[in-house]
Amino acid sequence: MLKVPLKNPRPDFEEFKKVIRREKPAKRVNFVELFADQEIVNFIVEHFLGERAIPFSSETKENFLRQLINWWYKMGYDYIRLGGGLKFPRKERITKDIALLSRKERSWVEEGKGIIGSWEDFEKYPWPDVKKIDYSPYEFVCRNLPQGMGMMVCPSSGVLEICSENLLGFEGMSYLLYDNPTLVEAVFNKVGAAIYNSYRNLVELEEVEGFFQGDDMGFTTSTIVSPDVLRKLVLPWHKKFASLAHAHNKMYWLHCCGNVLPIMEDLIEDIKIDAFHSFQDTIIPVGEFKRRYGKRIAVLGGVDVNKLCRLQENELRGYVREILEECMPYGYALGSGNSIANYVPVKNYFIMLDEGLKWKNIGLGG
Repeated sequence: MLKVPLKNPRPDFEEFKKVIRREKPAKRVNFVELFADQEIVNFIVEHFLGERAIPFSSETKENFLRQLINWWYKMGYDYIRLGGGLKFPRKERITKDIALLSRKERSWVEEGKGIIGSWEDFEKYPWPDVKKIDYSPYEFVCRNLPQGMGMMVCPSSGVLEICSENLLGFEGMSYLLYDNPTLVEAVFNKVGAAIYNSYRNLVELEEVEGFFQGDDMGFTTSTIVSPDVLRKLVLPWHKKFASLAHAHNKMYWLHCCGNVLPIMEDLIEDIKIDAFHSFQDTIIPVGEFKRRYGKRIAVLGGVDVNKLCRLQENELRGYVREILEECMPYGYALGSGNSIANYVPVKNYFIMLDEGLKWKNIGLGG
């Protein structure tokens, strides 16, 4: 019988933090996710928590956030990850959403020519004003966290993601790196500074335990742009984010999709990330990553989303147990390799967590 959602959760972020920092072995399997799509949250709220899902609006904001806190709590997490507030207008493509829990339409970023292609575009772009960001959702969550829970925050998507997807377009950025590198650098610095200044405001909140920043820098076989371009334009900003967190005795977790092994030493030794998230078995299975890097950083998640979607129950349970055997009990938390998207079967998501709740072999592994 599945044990999730939990009837009597006992979050303990202070204990979890020691596990992530590899200061002590875990007493239990901790859970981690970047996020779950709202369709997944709503389905669980209505079918397992016995509530009506509350849509987000200015009038329902506090009740929406209260319900979201309760979802993370009941699913067994020691923290809630809250994001948003810093917005960069972008071009989008819209298509039909055919996921299991469909949102009817799914948007995709523009990969060709972006909004900014010249200095004139740069000057006309409606750059966000950090002073006008609404931080009230973060403040509300801080005031309403259940005892023992913490909060990880992220005001926007990552530096490379925003620049290459929202603003320049991937093709546009590729040409501009050669034709107008000064413009590209200015865009990256403008975005990086906005994210950094947002974090400067959030880091002062006592209940914020750290930053859980996403920035996809790779694809299946390589980094999206050369490691040297990343080292010049992107990684220095992540170093600033991490340094800010560490200066306040808080953590910096990085979610980064794709094959970023060529810059892993940069992430560990220069940026000094505390934990790494996002894994695909076709790139590097989480167990192998743990063996390579697990003595220096924490490892988060790792259940390949393709397998989380497709495996039958017995196969999925065996696969999750194998990951736990390889990764527990030091510096590891169980979760998906990416996120709980609305095409992940809810039953399979529960099975993954259930295996974590059943895990008894604490003390094995390293």
